[in-house]
Amino acid sequence: MTDRGDVPPDILDRLRPACLALPDAYEEPAWVGTRWRIRKRTFAHVLTVDPDHQAAYARAVASDEPICVLTFRSPGDEIAGLLAVGHPFYKADWGADVVVMVLDDGVDWAEVGELLTESYCVLAPKKLAALVDRPSGPPPARPAPH
Repeated sequence: MTDRGDVPPDILDRLRPACLALPDAYEEPAWVGTRWRIRKRTFAHVLTVDPDHQAAYARAVASDEPICVLTFRSPGDEIAGLLAVGHPFYKADWGADVVVMVLDDGVDWAEVGELLTESYCVLAPKKLAALVDRPSGPPPARPAPH
């Protein structure tokens, strides 16, 4: 059974600084896992998927084993690029701008930080989003899987 303690502490330790550095962002327990919000909008959610209990997540990442995932929002013009890469990116079954990312051994944490910043800016009020230092242009292209 999955509960709030199932996200590996090292993953939370990597995500917290990136999320909590954003203006007015805060962390709270989610229905499962941990989420980060701006006002009442969730811009990041991490959990370990138990396929018996979070079937939508398991379907999204095509896994029948427990797996740690991060969901975030992505601007419409960037979603296709992320999904074209394939693993670790998957389209969620809900929300037009929600992407699911598998957090496995190959995680590029710098890229995760950029994706979280973009997710925040998708949902934050314009005044707060304007305070965020973002890299200009699209994120660097990832190599295609072999």
